[in-house]
Amino acid sequence: MSIQSAEPQAPARRVFSPAHLWLLTIGGFYAFFVFGFVDNLKGPTLPALLSDLSFSYGQGGAILFAAYLGFMVATLLTGVLADATGFKAVLLLAGVSLTVGLTAYSLVSSFWLLAAALFVVGLGLGAIEVGGNGLIVDLHNTNRGRYLNLLAVFHGVGSLVVPLFAAQLLRTAFTWRQVYQLSILLAVGMALFFLFVRYPRRVRTTAAHLELRTLFAASFTQHLIWYYLLVAVYVAAEIGIASWIVAYLQQVRGFDIGVSSLYLSLFFAAIMLGRLLGSFVVERIGYLLVMLTATVAAILCLSIGIFGPPALTIFVPLTGLFFSIMFPTATASVSTLRAVNMGAILGVLFTFGGLGGAVGPWLIGAAADRVGIELAFALNIVFCGLMLVALVALRRMAPMTEEGRG
Repeated sequence: MSIQSAEPQAPARRVFSPAHLWLLTIGGFYAFFVFGFVDNLKGPTLPALLSDLSFSYGQGGAILFAAYLGFMVATLLTGVLADATGFKAVLLLAGVSLTVGLTAYSLVSSFWLLAAALFVVGLGLGAIEVGGNGLIVDLHNTNRGRYLNLLAVFHGVGSLVVPLFAAQLLRTAFTWRQVYQLSILLAVGMALFFLFVRYPRRVRTTAAHLELRTLFAASFTQHLIWYYLLVAVYVAAEIGIASWIVAYLQQVRGFDIGVSSLYLSLFFAAIMLGRLLGSFVVERIGYLLVMLTATVAAILCLSIGIFGPPALTIFVPLTGLFFSIMFPTATASVSTLRAVNMGAILGVLFTFGGLGGAVGPWLIGAAADRVGIELAFALNIVFCGLMLVALVALRRMAPMTEEGRG
C-alpha cells in the first residue's frame, strides 16, 4: 500500500467560514512570531547567563546545541503526529513545550539541567515549524507561497523585536532569568489559543493509513531528496551568515561592534522585507524559477560583499533580500506534490533544515581555525552553489510534476 494518493483518494478538505479561516491564520502568524522571539532570545541573554553562572563559552555553546537537537527531534516526530492528530494538536504541544522549557530554563542553574530545559524549548520550536507551516498549507489551497512567506515575515518580526526587548530589560537591572520569565507569557498565550480554537478533523481514507515502511519510501524519493538538500544548505547559509557576520566584519573589515551589529540587524531586516515583498510575486513567477533567480542573486551579492572592496561590504547583509523567500517557497513547492502524509514529509524537510542550521555554523567555525575567517565565511557562497545545483535538478524534473509551471 502506498501513502501517495491520486486526487480522488486525497483526504477531504475541510470547509471553514472566512472568519474562522482568518482566525486560524492569525493564530499561525502569532505562533511564528513566538518562534522568532524565543529562538533569538538566547543570543542577547547568553553573556549574562555565562557571567552569572561562571560558565565557559564552550559550555554555553553546548547548551545552545541542545536547542538544535530538540528542534531536529521535534520536526521529525511532530510531522508524523500531525498526520495522526492534526496541526492544532502539534501547535498546542508546541505552546506547552515552550512554557515548560522556558520556565525550567529560567529557574535551574546546573549545566545539564539548562541543556535539558533548552532541549524542551527546541522541541517546542520544531513543533511550531511543522505545525505553523502545515496549518497554512492546510488552510490555504491557493496562493500558498504568498501565505507561507507572510508566515515567515512574522518570524522575522519576532527576531527583530527580541534583541531590543532583552537589551532594554537587561539595562534596567532585570536578570536574564526575569527576561525569560516574562517571555513565558507569549508561550502561555499560544497554548491557550490552540487549546480553545475549534479545528475540524480531516476525514481520512484508507489510502492515508500510516505505515513507517511506506512512509519512508514516499519521504525519500529522488525528487524529495533534492528538496532536502536545498533546504539543508539554505539554512546552513542563513544561519552561517547570522552566526559569523559580526566576527567577519570585525576581524576582516575592521568594523567596530556597533557597525557590525547594525549589519546583522540589516540582514534580518532584509529577510523580513524580502518575505513581505516576495509574498506578492512567488505565485506569479513560479516556485522553482523564483528560487533559482534568488539563489543566483544571492551568490552575486555574497561574492561582491566578501571579495569586493570595503565600500561594497553592504552587499553581505543585503543577501537577506534574496534568501528571504527560499525556505517558505520551498515548503510551498513541496506541498504541491499531493502526498497524503504531507505532515510527515514536511517534518523530514524541516529536520534537514535543522541539520543544516547545526552543521553550517560549526563548519565555518572549524574552517576559520585552519584557513582564517575570510575564507571560512566564504563557505556561505559554496552553500549557495549547492542550492543552485539542487534547484537546477528540480527544474529538470519539473515537467513530471505540478511544478512544471515553476
